[in-house]
Amino acid sequence: MVKQDRAARTRQSLIRAAAEVFAQEGFAPASLAAISRRAGVSNGALHFHFENKKLLARAVVDEAAESVRRIIEEAVNGGGSTLQVLVDTTHELMSRLAGDIVIQAGFELGGDLAWREEPRLRQRWQRWIEDMLQRADAEGGLAEGVSPADASLAIVAVTVGLEVLGGEDKEWLSTETVTGFWDLVLPRLASSHSPCRSVPSPRHGLPPLATPAAQATD
Repeated sequence: MVKQDRAARTRQSLIRAAAEVFAQEGFAPASLAAISRRAGVSNGALHFHFENKKLLARAVVDEAAESVRRIIEEAVNGGGSTLQVLVDTTHELMSRLAGDIVIQAGFELGGDLAWREEPRLRQRWQRWIEDMLQRADAEGGLAEGVSPADASLAIVAVTVGLEVLGGEDKEWLSTETVTGFWDLVLPRLASSHSPCRSVPSPRHGLPPLATPAAQATD
């Protein structure tokens, strides 16, 4: 059991070290020697867990994908309208991108031309947003005349843009930045029958939900 625990810790250290190196250098320039040094393990220990760099990168992406899955699951379990789940998920994802190098590297590898392997988190994120907006539309949550396809393009473009820009400046990933985006979008996006707010809801003692129409008159 002790050996298994040690092996699990070593593997996790390698994944984190790889994420740091991939995020800083990109997939192609990153070397296994640099990753093993950063993890504080020998090259032999690295190769015991990962035969090559591609498998190590896949482990980073897989762990990032699992983290994103949990973020979405927690937002869904938190209740609220479909649009509110979308808002809450974007807030939590941007917050995690600011502090979790594995999630950050997982997204960046999806845009790295030298990687080009599945899964690609940006594409998964896009499909999820498209699905959520289609659900919101079916529930009557979108304002009259709003196209789910057009709305998804705008939201994907902005959130992926924040993810990319946040790699250089974490301010792009701040709650204030994300809230400002939703402040701009929600009054046009959400129907008056879909209570939704631009800040993360209600788990932190926030005031009751308000409709977009009510928010506009505050």
